[in-house]
Amino acid sequence: MDFLNALLSVWLELAPWLLLGAFIASLLHVLLPPGWVQRHLGGRFSVLKAVLLGVPLPLCSCGVIPAGIGLRKDGATRGASVAFITATPQTGVDSLLVTSTFLGWPFALFKVGAALVTGLTAGLLTDALDQRDGADAPAAPTCAEERPQGLRANLRAMWDHGVDLVRTIWYWIVIGVVASAAITTFLPHDLFAQTAAWGGILASLIALAVSLPLYVCATASVPIAAALVATGMPTSAALVFLMAGPATNVATIGAVYRAFGARATAVYLGTLTAFSIAFGLLFDNLLPAASAAAHAGHHDHSQHPWWAVAAGIGLALLMLVFAAQDGRTLLQRLMERLREPAEAPTLSLPVEGMKCSKCAGRLERAVRELPEIQSVSISVEEGTLTVTGAVAAERLLTTVRDAGFTPGEPHRATAH
Repeated sequence: MDFLNALLSVWLELAPWLLLGAFIASLLHVLLPPGWVQRHLGGRFSVLKAVLLGVPLPLCSCGVIPAGIGLRKDGATRGASVAFITATPQTGVDSLLVTSTFLGWPFALFKVGAALVTGLTAGLLTDALDQRDGADAPAAPTCAEERPQGLRANLRAMWDHGVDLVRTIWYWIVIGVVASAAITTFLPHDLFAQTAAWGGILASLIALAVSLPLYVCATASVPIAAALVATGMPTSAALVFLMAGPATNVATIGAVYRAFGARATAVYLGTLTAFSIAFGLLFDNLLPAASAAAHAGHHDHSQHPWWAVAAGIGLALLMLVFAAQDGRTLLQRLMERLREPAEAPTLSLPVEGMKCSKCAGRLERAVRELPEIQSVSISVEEGTLTVTGAVAAERLLTTVRDAGFTPGEPHRATAH
Protein backbone atom coordinates (compact mmCIF):
# COMPACT_ATOMS: atom_id res chain seq x y z
CA MET A 1 0.00 0.00 0.00
CA ASP A 2 2.86 2.40 0.82
CA PHE A 3 4.37 1.74 -2.60
CA LEU A 4 1.06 2.42 -4.37
CA ASN A 5 0.61 5.66 -2.42
CA ALA A 6 4.15 6.70 -3.32
CA LEU A 7 3.50 5.78 -6.96
CA LEU A 8 0.38 7.94 -7.04
CA SER A 9 2.12 10.82 -5.27
CA VAL A 10 5.10 10.83 -7.66
CA TRP A 11 2.76 10.62 -10.65
CA LEU A 12 0.69 13.60 -9.50
CA GLU A 13 3.81 15.65 -8.74
CA LEU A 14 5.34 14.84 -12.13
CA ALA A 15 2.33 15.15 -14.44
CA PRO A 16 1.73 18.94 -14.29
CA TRP A 17 5.39 19.74 -14.96
CA LEU A 18 5.74 17.23 -17.79
CA LEU A 19 2.66 18.62 -19.50
CA LEU A 20 3.86 22.18 -18.85
CA GLY A 21 7.16 21.33 -20.51
CA ALA A 22 5.40 19.91 -23.56
CA PHE A 23 3.14 22.99 -23.68
CA ILE A 24 6.10 25.40 -23.55
CA ALA A 25 7.91 23.43 -26.27
CA SER A 26 4.77 23.52 -28.45
CA LEU A 27 4.30 27.23 -27.80
CA LEU A 28 7.89 27.98 -28.79
CA HIS A 29 7.52 25.77 -31.86
CA VAL A 30 4.49 27.74 -33.10
CA LEU A 31 5.34 31.30 -31.96
CA LEU A 32 9.01 31.46 -32.88
CA PRO A 33 9.58 32.36 -36.55
CA PRO A 34 10.74 29.53 -38.83
CA GLY A 35 14.50 29.15 -38.48
CA TRP A 36 14.73 31.24 -35.25
CA VAL A 37 15.95 28.35 -33.11
CA GLN A 38 18.43 27.27 -35.76
CA ARG A 39 19.82 30.81 -36.09
CA HIS A 40 20.14 31.53 -32.36
CA LEU A 41 20.74 28.07 -30.88
CA GLY A 42 22.60 26.60 -33.81
CA GLY A 43 25.50 29.01 -34.17
CA ARG A 44 27.83 31.16 -32.06
CA PHE A 45 27.03 31.51 -28.37
CA SER A 46 24.23 28.96 -28.80
CA VAL A 47 25.07 27.24 -25.50
CA LEU A 48 24.99 30.52 -23.57
CA LYS A 49 21.71 31.55 -25.19
CA ALA A 50 20.15 28.16 -24.39
CA VAL A 51 21.12 28.45 -20.71
CA LEU A 52 19.78 32.02 -20.46
CA LEU A 53 16.56 30.95 -22.19
CA GLY A 54 15.99 28.21 -19.63
CA VAL A 55 16.87 30.11 -16.42
CA PRO A 56 13.43 31.62 -15.70
CA LEU A 57 11.37 28.64 -16.88
CA PRO A 58 9.66 26.66 -14.07
CA LEU A 59 10.60 23.24 -15.44
CA CYS A 60 11.88 20.20 -13.54
CA SER A 61 13.69 17.21 -14.99
CA CYS A 62 10.73 15.57 -16.71
CA GLY A 63 9.22 18.84 -17.88
CA VAL A 64 12.46 20.09 -19.40
CA ILE A 65 13.00 16.99 -21.55
CA PRO A 66 10.18 17.57 -24.07
CA ALA A 67 11.17 21.25 -24.22
CA GLY A 68 14.82 20.35 -24.85
CA ILE A 69 13.94 17.73 -27.47
CA GLY A 70 11.67 20.29 -29.13
CA LEU A 71 14.54 22.79 -29.38
CA ARG A 72 16.77 20.11 -30.88
CA LYS A 73 14.15 19.19 -33.46
CA ASP A 74 13.68 22.85 -34.35
CA GLY A 75 17.38 23.33 -35.12
CA ALA A 76 19.37 23.73 -31.88
CA THR A 77 22.79 22.08 -31.63
CA ARG A 78 23.19 19.06 -29.40
CA GLY A 79 25.35 21.14 -27.04
CA ALA A 80 22.72 23.89 -26.71
CA SER A 81 20.03 21.29 -26.01
CA VAL A 82 22.17 19.53 -23.38
CA ALA A 83 22.98 22.89 -21.74
CA PHE A 84 19.26 23.72 -21.63
CA ILE A 85 18.22 20.44 -20.00
CA THR A 86 21.12 20.61 -17.52
CA ALA A 87 20.67 24.16 -16.23
CA THR A 88 16.92 24.78 -16.50
CA PRO A 89 15.61 22.29 -13.87
CA GLN A 90 17.90 23.78 -11.20
CA THR A 91 16.75 27.36 -11.67
CA GLY A 92 13.38 28.98 -12.24
CA VAL A 93 11.93 32.00 -10.49
CA ASP A 94 9.64 29.91 -8.29
CA SER A 95 12.49 27.67 -7.15
CA LEU A 96 14.73 30.68 -6.45
CA LEU A 97 12.16 32.36 -4.21
CA VAL A 98 11.35 29.18 -2.28
CA THR A 99 15.05 28.39 -1.83
CA SER A 100 15.75 31.87 -0.45
CA THR A 101 12.87 31.47 2.01
CA PHE A 102 14.01 28.11 3.38
CA LEU A 103 17.80 28.29 2.99
CA GLY A 104 18.63 31.98 2.63
CA TRP A 105 19.59 34.22 -0.28
CA PRO A 106 23.32 33.34 -0.27
CA PHE A 107 22.47 29.68 -0.78
CA ALA A 108 19.78 30.46 -3.40
CA LEU A 109 22.01 32.72 -5.50
CA PHE A 110 24.95 30.32 -5.19
CA LYS A 111 22.74 27.49 -6.48
CA VAL A 112 21.68 29.53 -9.52
CA GLY A 113 25.31 30.37 -10.31
CA ALA A 114 26.30 26.72 -9.95
CA ALA A 115 23.49 25.69 -12.31
CA LEU A 116 24.59 28.22 -14.94
CA VAL A 117 28.21 27.08 -14.85
CA THR A 118 27.20 23.41 -14.94
CA GLY A 119 24.90 23.93 -17.91
CA LEU A 120 27.47 25.95 -19.83
CA THR A 121 30.17 23.35 -19.21
CA ALA A 122 27.96 20.43 -20.25
CA GLY A 123 26.89 22.20 -23.43
CA LEU A 124 30.39 23.34 -24.42
CA LEU A 125 31.83 19.86 -23.79
CA THR A 126 29.11 18.26 -25.92
CA ASP A 127 29.69 20.68 -28.79
CA ALA A 128 33.47 20.31 -28.52
CA LEU A 129 33.28 16.50 -28.72
CA ASP A 130 30.84 16.66 -31.63
CA GLN A 131 32.98 19.15 -33.57
CA ARG A 132 36.10 17.07 -33.00
CA ASP A 133 34.48 13.97 -34.46
CA GLY A 134 32.23 15.77 -36.94
CA ALA A 135 29.28 14.04 -35.32
CA ASP A 136 26.83 16.89 -35.11
CA ALA A 137 25.36 19.69 -37.12
CA PRO A 138 22.34 21.82 -36.27
CA ALA A 139 19.25 19.76 -36.94
CA ALA A 140 17.08 20.84 -39.81
CA PRO A 141 13.86 22.50 -38.63
CA THR A 142 11.07 19.96 -38.51
CA CYS A 143 8.61 20.52 -41.37
CA ALA A 144 8.97 24.29 -41.06
CA GLU A 145 7.55 24.82 -44.54
CA GLU A 146 4.32 23.10 -43.46
CA ARG A 147 3.70 25.44 -40.52
CA PRO A 148 0.01 26.40 -40.62
CA GLN A 149 -1.56 29.83 -40.29
CA GLY A 150 -4.52 30.93 -38.17
CA LEU A 151 -5.50 30.32 -34.55
CA ARG A 152 -7.20 26.98 -35.08
CA ALA A 153 -4.38 25.63 -37.24
CA ASN A 154 -1.76 26.81 -34.73
CA LEU A 155 -3.59 25.16 -31.84
CA ARG A 156 -3.70 21.93 -33.83
CA ALA A 157 0.01 22.26 -34.58
CA MET A 158 0.75 22.83 -30.88
CA TRP A 159 -1.24 19.73 -29.93
CA ASP A 160 0.48 17.56 -32.55
CA HIS A 161 3.96 18.79 -31.59
CA GLY A 162 3.39 18.35 -27.85
CA VAL A 163 1.90 14.88 -28.22
CA ASP A 164 4.78 13.84 -30.50
CA LEU A 165 7.33 14.98 -27.90
CA VAL A 166 5.68 13.08 -25.04
CA ARG A 167 5.24 10.00 -27.22
CA THR A 168 9.02 9.70 -27.74
CA ILE A 169 9.68 9.30 -24.00
CA TRP A 170 6.45 7.91 -22.51
CA TYR A 171 7.82 4.51 -21.51
CA TRP A 172 10.86 6.08 -19.83
CA ILE A 173 8.47 8.25 -17.83
CA VAL A 174 6.61 5.15 -16.61
CA ILE A 175 9.88 3.41 -15.70
CA GLY A 176 11.10 6.52 -13.88
CA VAL A 177 7.92 6.91 -11.83
CA VAL A 178 8.04 3.28 -10.72
CA ALA A 179 11.74 3.54 -9.78
CA SER A 180 11.20 6.80 -7.91
CA ALA A 181 8.28 5.37 -5.94
CA ALA A 182 10.38 2.32 -5.04
CA ILE A 183 13.22 4.50 -3.74
CA THR A 184 10.80 6.67 -1.80
CA THR A 185 9.16 3.63 -0.20
CA PHE A 186 12.09 1.36 0.58
CA LEU A 187 14.98 3.77 1.28
CA PRO A 188 15.46 4.50 5.02
CA HIS A 189 13.95 7.90 5.78
CA ASP A 190 16.70 8.81 8.23
CA LEU A 191 19.55 7.98 5.84
CA PHE A 192 20.50 11.59 5.16
CA ALA A 193 20.37 12.55 8.82
CA GLN A 194 22.86 9.77 9.57
CA THR A 195 25.39 11.20 7.09
CA ALA A 196 26.30 14.17 9.29
CA ALA A 197 29.01 12.23 11.08
CA TRP A 198 30.50 10.91 7.84
CA GLY A 199 31.77 14.21 6.47
CA GLY A 200 30.86 16.38 3.49
CA ILE A 201 32.26 14.24 0.66
CA LEU A 202 30.72 10.95 1.74
CA ALA A 203 27.42 12.66 2.59
CA SER A 204 27.44 14.29 -0.86
CA LEU A 205 28.04 10.94 -2.54
CA ILE A 206 25.09 9.43 -0.64
CA ALA A 207 22.91 12.39 -1.63
CA LEU A 208 24.04 12.02 -5.24
CA ALA A 209 23.33 8.27 -5.35
CA VAL A 210 19.79 8.84 -4.11
CA SER A 211 18.95 12.02 -6.03
CA LEU A 212 20.19 10.95 -9.50
CA PRO A 213 17.45 8.32 -10.12
CA LEU A 214 14.80 10.02 -7.97
CA TYR A 215 12.14 12.36 -9.35
CA VAL A 216 11.87 15.42 -7.15
CA CYS A 217 10.46 18.81 -8.13
CA ALA A 218 12.87 21.78 -7.90
CA THR A 219 10.47 23.73 -5.70
CA ALA A 220 9.10 20.87 -3.60
CA SER A 221 12.61 19.56 -2.90
CA VAL A 222 13.68 22.74 -1.09
CA PRO A 223 11.72 22.23 2.16
CA ILE A 224 12.88 18.60 2.20
CA ALA A 225 16.51 19.71 1.94
CA ALA A 226 16.00 22.39 4.58
CA ALA A 227 14.53 19.87 7.01
CA LEU A 228 17.44 17.49 6.36
CA VAL A 229 19.98 20.28 6.98
CA ALA A 230 18.21 21.13 10.22
CA THR A 231 18.64 17.52 11.36
CA GLY A 232 22.38 17.59 10.68
CA MET A 233 22.84 16.96 6.97
CA PRO A 234 25.88 18.91 5.62
CA THR A 235 24.96 21.90 3.47
CA SER A 236 27.22 20.56 0.71
CA ALA A 237 25.09 17.40 0.52
CA ALA A 238 21.93 19.53 0.47
CA LEU A 239 23.27 21.45 -2.55
CA VAL A 240 24.03 18.16 -4.31
CA PHE A 241 20.49 17.02 -3.56
CA LEU A 242 18.99 20.26 -4.94
CA MET A 243 21.16 20.24 -8.10
CA ALA A 244 21.03 16.56 -9.05
CA GLY A 245 17.50 15.80 -7.83
CA PRO A 246 15.51 18.23 -10.02
CA ALA A 247 17.89 17.82 -12.99
CA THR A 248 17.81 14.02 -13.26
CA ASN A 249 15.81 10.88 -12.67
CA VAL A 250 15.54 7.50 -14.34
CA ALA A 251 13.01 8.80 -16.86
CA THR A 252 15.18 11.80 -17.77
CA ILE A 253 18.35 9.74 -18.19
CA GLY A 254 16.61 7.28 -20.51
CA ALA A 255 14.99 10.06 -22.53
CA VAL A 256 18.29 11.96 -22.88
CA TYR A 257 20.00 8.80 -24.07
CA ARG A 258 17.31 8.15 -26.66
CA ALA A 259 17.15 11.75 -27.91
CA PHE A 260 20.82 12.81 -27.81
CA GLY A 261 22.90 9.62 -27.74
CA ALA A 262 25.29 7.90 -25.34
CA ARG A 263 28.05 10.53 -25.50
CA ALA A 264 25.77 13.46 -24.70
CA THR A 265 24.22 11.44 -21.85
CA ALA A 266 27.69 10.71 -20.42
CA VAL A 267 28.62 14.41 -20.56
CA TYR A 268 25.27 15.38 -19.01
CA LEU A 269 25.58 12.97 -16.08
CA GLY A 270 29.35 13.38 -15.61
CA THR A 271 29.23 17.18 -15.54
CA LEU A 272 26.25 17.27 -13.22
CA THR A 273 27.82 14.72 -10.87
CA ALA A 274 31.24 16.38 -10.66
CA PHE A 275 30.01 19.97 -10.45
CA SER A 276 27.28 19.34 -7.87
CA ILE A 277 29.83 17.80 -5.48
CA ALA A 278 32.46 20.45 -6.24
CA PHE A 279 30.07 23.36 -5.75
CA GLY A 280 28.69 21.81 -2.57
CA LEU A 281 32.15 21.59 -1.02
CA LEU A 282 32.99 25.08 -2.31
CA PHE A 283 29.91 26.54 -0.63
CA ASP A 284 30.82 24.95 2.71
CA ASN A 285 34.29 26.48 2.49
CA LEU A 286 33.38 29.94 1.17
CA LEU A 287 30.15 30.62 3.03
CA PRO A 288 30.10 28.39 6.14
CA ALA A 289 28.06 30.92 8.09
CA ALA A 290 25.32 30.85 5.47
CA SER A 291 24.56 27.25 6.43
CA ALA A 292 22.91 28.58 9.55
CA ALA A 293 20.21 30.12 7.38
CA ALA A 294 18.78 26.68 6.80
CA HIS A 295 15.89 25.72 9.01
CA ALA A 296 13.37 22.94 9.10
CA GLY A 297 10.44 23.17 6.76
CA HIS A 298 7.57 20.88 6.07
CA HIS A 299 5.05 20.64 3.26
CA ASP A 300 2.07 18.36 3.38
CA HIS A 301 2.01 16.32 0.18
CA SER A 302 -0.84 14.07 1.28
CA GLN A 303 -3.31 16.31 -0.55
CA HIS A 304 -2.70 17.31 -4.16
CA PRO A 305 -4.44 20.31 -5.76
CA TRP A 306 -7.17 19.71 -8.30
CA TRP A 307 -5.00 20.80 -11.21
CA ALA A 308 -2.36 18.18 -10.31
CA VAL A 309 -5.05 15.48 -10.20
CA ALA A 310 -6.46 16.66 -13.54
CA ALA A 311 -2.98 16.65 -15.08
CA GLY A 312 -2.31 13.19 -13.68
CA ILE A 313 -5.54 11.79 -15.16
CA GLY A 314 -4.87 13.46 -18.51
CA LEU A 315 -1.30 12.17 -18.69
CA ALA A 316 -2.42 8.66 -17.68
CA LEU A 317 -5.01 8.60 -20.48
CA LEU A 318 -2.38 9.82 -22.93
CA MET A 319 0.02 7.09 -21.82
CA LEU A 320 -2.71 4.46 -22.25
CA VAL A 321 -3.29 5.63 -25.83
CA PHE A 322 0.45 5.46 -26.55
CA ALA A 323 0.68 2.02 -24.97
CA ALA A 324 -2.25 0.75 -27.05
CA GLN A 325 -0.83 2.18 -30.29
CA ASP A 326 2.68 0.89 -29.66
CA GLY A 327 1.29 -2.48 -28.55
CA ARG A 328 -0.70 -2.77 -31.77
CA THR A 329 2.39 -1.89 -33.82
CA LEU A 330 4.43 -4.47 -31.91
CA LEU A 331 1.76 -7.10 -32.49
CA GLN A 332 1.67 -6.31 -36.21
CA ARG A 333 5.44 -6.70 -36.47
CA LEU A 334 5.26 -9.98 -34.57
CA MET A 335 2.58 -11.27 -36.93
CA GLU A 336 4.68 -10.19 -39.90
CA ARG A 337 7.62 -12.22 -38.63
CA LEU A 338 5.43 -15.25 -37.98
CA ARG A 339 4.04 -15.07 -41.52
CA GLU A 340 7.48 -14.73 -43.18
CA PRO A 341 6.93 -16.11 -46.69
CA ALA A 342 9.67 -18.11 -48.33
CA GLU A 343 9.90 -15.53 -51.08
CA ALA A 344 8.27 -12.13 -50.76
CA PRO A 345 8.56 -9.24 -53.25
CA THR A 346 10.17 -6.11 -51.84
CA LEU A 347 9.74 -2.63 -53.24
CA SER A 348 11.99 0.29 -52.30
CA LEU A 349 11.66 3.92 -53.38
CA PRO A 350 12.97 7.36 -52.39
CA VAL A 351 10.49 9.75 -50.76
CA GLU A 352 10.81 13.54 -50.75
CA GLY A 353 9.28 15.73 -48.03
CA MET A 354 9.84 13.27 -45.18
CA LYS A 355 11.85 15.23 -42.57
CA CYS A 356 10.88 13.95 -39.13
CA SER A 357 9.57 10.98 -37.18
CA LYS A 358 6.06 12.41 -37.30
CA CYS A 359 6.24 12.47 -41.11
CA ALA A 360 7.49 8.88 -41.13
CA GLY A 361 4.67 7.81 -38.81
CA ARG A 362 2.06 9.42 -41.06
CA LEU A 363 3.49 7.70 -44.14
CA GLU A 364 3.74 4.33 -42.39
CA ARG A 365 0.11 4.46 -41.24
CA ALA A 366 -1.04 5.27 -44.78
CA VAL A 367 1.00 2.47 -46.39
CA ARG A 368 -0.09 -0.12 -43.81
CA GLU A 369 -3.69 0.46 -44.88
CA LEU A 370 -2.90 -1.43 -48.10
CA PRO A 371 -4.00 -5.06 -47.56
CA GLU A 372 -1.12 -6.48 -49.64
CA ILE A 373 1.54 -4.95 -47.39
CA GLN A 374 3.29 -7.39 -45.04
CA SER A 375 6.00 -5.13 -43.62
CA VAL A 376 7.09 -1.48 -43.83
CA SER A 377 10.52 0.02 -43.23
CA ILE A 378 11.18 3.79 -43.36
CA SER A 379 14.48 5.66 -43.08
CA VAL A 380 14.07 9.38 -42.44
CA GLU A 381 17.82 9.96 -42.73
CA GLU A 382 18.06 8.31 -46.17
CA GLY A 383 14.57 9.37 -47.26
CA THR A 384 13.52 5.89 -48.34
CA LEU A 385 10.47 3.65 -48.02
CA THR A 386 10.76 -0.14 -48.29
CA VAL A 387 7.74 -2.43 -48.28
CA THR A 388 7.31 -6.19 -48.50
CA GLY A 389 4.20 -7.58 -50.15
CA ALA A 390 2.55 -8.16 -53.52
CA VAL A 391 1.46 -4.55 -53.99
CA ALA A 392 1.36 -2.91 -57.40
CA ALA A 393 3.97 -0.18 -57.82
CA GLU A 394 1.42 2.37 -59.11
CA ARG A 395 -0.86 1.79 -56.15
CA LEU A 396 2.01 2.30 -53.73
CA LEU A 397 3.06 5.52 -55.51
CA THR A 398 -0.51 6.83 -55.34
CA THR A 399 -0.70 6.06 -51.62
CA VAL A 400 2.56 7.93 -50.98
CA ARG A 401 1.30 10.96 -52.92
CA ASP A 402 -2.04 10.94 -51.10
CA ALA A 403 -0.13 11.00 -47.79
CA GLY A 404 1.48 14.29 -48.86
CA PHE A 405 4.90 13.12 -50.10
CA THR A 406 6.67 12.92 -53.45
CA PRO A 407 7.75 9.37 -54.40
CA GLY A 408 10.71 8.61 -56.64
CA GLU A 409 11.39 5.72 -59.00
CA PRO A 410 10.69 2.37 -57.29
CA HIS A 411 13.11 -0.54 -57.37
CA ARG A 412 11.82 -4.07 -56.97
CA ALA A 413 13.87 -6.88 -55.45
CA THR A 414 13.26 -10.23 -53.77
CA ALA A 415 13.58 -10.67 -49.98
CA HIS A 416 14.47 -14.11 -48.59
